[in-house]
Formats: sequence, C-alpha cells, structure tokens
Amino acid sequence: MLTDIRLTAEGRAWLDSVLGGPDWEAAFTAAGRHVGRAAADAVRVLLLRTARADAATVTRLYQHGDAAERRAVLRALPHLPVGADALPLVEDALRANDARLIEAAVGPYAARHLGQHLWRHAVLKCVFTGVPVTEVAALADRADPELARMLTDFAAERTAAGRPVPPDVAYVLTLIPEA
Repeated sequence: MLTDIRLTAEGRAWLDSVLGGPDWEAAFTAAGRHVGRAAADAVRVLLLRTARADAATVTRLYQHGDAAERRAVLRALPHLPVGADALPLVEDALRANDARLIEAAVGPYAARHLGQHLWRHAVLKCVFTGVPVTEVAALADRADPELARMLTDFAAERTAAGRPVPPDVAYVLTLIPEA
C-alpha cells in the first residue's frame, strides 16, 4: 500500500519516521500537514493498519477527529481487528450530511456488519444525498425487494413534487430481479 501513495521526498521521510512508532496517533492527526490533503487519507489508513488499531482507539480518533480524520477511520475499518465493535461509527457517519463521510461509511465494513434495515436506509441516503451507489459495497448482493419498494416510493415522491429522480434509482432497481 505504501507504494500506492504518492508523496514528496519530505512527506515520505516523515511517514517513514512515524510509521509503526509510538507517536503514530499524533501522526494520524498531523498527516495532512506533512503529506498534503490528497495523500492524507491513504497515509492515515496506513497508520491505522500498521498499528492494528482496536475499536477503542478508532472510536476515540473518530470522535475527536475532523471530517477528514473520520473518513480515514471509516475507510480503514475493513482492515482492522475491530469486528462489529466499530459499527456505531458507521451509523454516526450515516446520520451526517457530509457526502464524503457517507461514501466512506458504505464500504466493505458496512457491507459485512450493517444490518439489512440500516443498510437499506444507507443506500437510500446515498441516493438522496447524491453519493453514487457504485460506492456501496456489495450492493448487488444485498439489494432486495424491500429496497426496491423504498426506492420506488422515493421516486414516486420526487415525481409527485415535480423533482427529478436520480438515475441511481433505476440502476439499483435493475439489480433486483423481483423489482
């Protein structure tokens, strides 16, 4: 993963000096200042993975972090030994109105741990907020007739209000044979 991250020489030197070290949590917070915003997510995920951060640690980092730090925590969850204990973080992100957090929340961790009822609502939230449903992990595997009903109702409400129906609605409905 380190080779996939594009860093300046200074950024790489900084990362090499903190990766796996005792001050990795401080580095997690400071990553954007040292490697730039474009690489900060990937660096933060790498820091979490290398530290094998547990649920208590990622919860603390998420709760005290800014939106970028929260997004990195959500993206790292599938790679961490947290089991379902970090599910409240995904649920929190799905209550947010920040499309970047919602997008990070509907990844592989949510696909594996989020119950079907909340998962359906996460898909609907993506459609409503403009997060592409292609970001929803395991969408084709988990889409079901109840999701089709919810999306059909959503589309009917939009149509009745004279508002456009997002094209993702039709796409998801093609994934559900019973729809």
